[in-house]
Amino acid sequence: MATLEKLVRMENIQKTFPGVHALDNCQFDLMPGEVHALMGENGAGKSTLMKILTGVYTKDSGTIEIKGVPTNITSPKHAKDLGISIIHQELNMCQHLTVAQNIFIGREFVDKTKIAIDEKRLNLQSQVLLSMLKVDISPEDKVSSLTVAKEQMVEIVKSISYNAEVLIMDEPTASLTTSEIEKLFEIIEYLKKKNVGIVYISHRMDEIMRIADRITVMRDGQYIKTVKAADTNINEIIKMMIGRELKGNLKPEGIVSSTETVLEVKNLNRGKQVNDVSFYLKKGEVLGFAGLMGAGRTETARAIFGADKLDSGEVYIKGRKVHIISPEDAVKHGIGYLSEDRKKFGLALGLDVVTNSVLASYEKFVNRFGLIDSKKCNERAKEMVDKMGTKTPSLNQKVKNLSGGNQQKVIIGKWLIRDCDILIFDEPTRGIDVGAKSEIYKLIEELARSGRSVIVISSELPEVIRLSHRIYVMCEGRITGELTSEEVTQENIMTFATMRQGVITKKEESVS
Repeated sequence: MATLEKLVRMENIQKTFPGVHALDNCQFDLMPGEVHALMGENGAGKSTLMKILTGVYTKDSGTIEIKGVPTNITSPKHAKDLGISIIHQELNMCQHLTVAQNIFIGREFVDKTKIAIDEKRLNLQSQVLLSMLKVDISPEDKVSSLTVAKEQMVEIVKSISYNAEVLIMDEPTASLTTSEIEKLFEIIEYLKKKNVGIVYISHRMDEIMRIADRITVMRDGQYIKTVKAADTNINEIIKMMIGRELKGNLKPEGIVSSTETVLEVKNLNRGKQVNDVSFYLKKGEVLGFAGLMGAGRTETARAIFGADKLDSGEVYIKGRKVHIISPEDAVKHGIGYLSEDRKKFGLALGLDVVTNSVLASYEKFVNRFGLIDSKKCNERAKEMVDKMGTKTPSLNQKVKNLSGGNQQKVIIGKWLIRDCDILIFDEPTRGIDVGAKSEIYKLIEELARSGRSVIVISSELPEVIRLSHRIYVMCEGRITGELTSEEVTQENIMTFATMRQGVITKKEESVS
């Protein structure tokens, strides 16, 4: 039986940016019909290596072979012509156009007049591709009407329309539900049978172990090792990624012995997503919220924070009833909210670390002439960067250039500078590598030990179990269960997460 030729072979790849040796003698290869996972912490060099493969960056030195032919990839168009496509974590589609128009954008068919676009042929060709991948979407649907999962399917179809033999998927399941992930995996299996090679970049270990044939690990811009997925395990991969072993199954330390209730929510209602929600939060407690996608966890947090208007319900802070109708009100009452979409709602990406750090507290830095005291801003930002262990070349670095974990640290620092007593973390480690996750976990635990109270909303069950002293489980806008850290198991959480009209496991003690 003939040995298959490698689709991609990268050897001794070097890339340097001003002051940063991004890639140091890196290597990577890809076979037809395989899923090759590329893993490493944020900043390990994965994105830089893939940008060289897709023509965004040019290598300083090293060799690239495409199907055995030495090649210098000069541009993204050149990469596409070579059969290399990438589906980015943040999809970039024309929302006002149809599915078919997005698939063939820039390559439209024209009618006999050679002036107008032949929409009929465009739709027909798109339907052939959609049917081939068993994607249940109409070519005539506007992209703006699609879910994120369906947009991603359209991106895959678009890549296949270029006859892509190499498909790079960057965090493809970050915003997908369990059923949508299963559909994506079905498509990946179909593409493997068609000898498409897939580079799969993800921080979700369980997915990697399930979907990958081989795994390559990078660390600090260097190639570490390539292994068969069947011959390794999660702990070994983590050790290769971070150079040390993490204890990931720990439970939180016992709650700080406090009887003080800092936040109480009674009978909260907001549209269909939040139905009669009641709960309490103690001083020094990490309170988890678990549930499936669409359970109403984020909507509950946004309602408490004043980002969405309440239909009814009461909020008490330290026993006093408060009226929160805007985020500004929430911040004044000592509540900070770290949104699940940190780039859209948590950061000013084009501004520097200093500005983002003091963004919620500018009135603290105004001098007697009504001007911002830049020196004071810099000092406070520097103090917080040091405290958080934020990795940044300087305080003047734009936050869009920081890794996901360091961006999250900047947001946490922002709320600490504001001196918030109650912090709501919504998906705090989404898109963050395993090493940075460990650091975020430590920060959350330290916040609780210092007397602050934290609400953690997470779709990752090991994470919410790892962090929380108590867990509320939601389903279809309602709280269906409450579990202490001793009572909690993944099975118990999933039972309540799928319970339409659940009953609280233990009666809430009176906190009035």
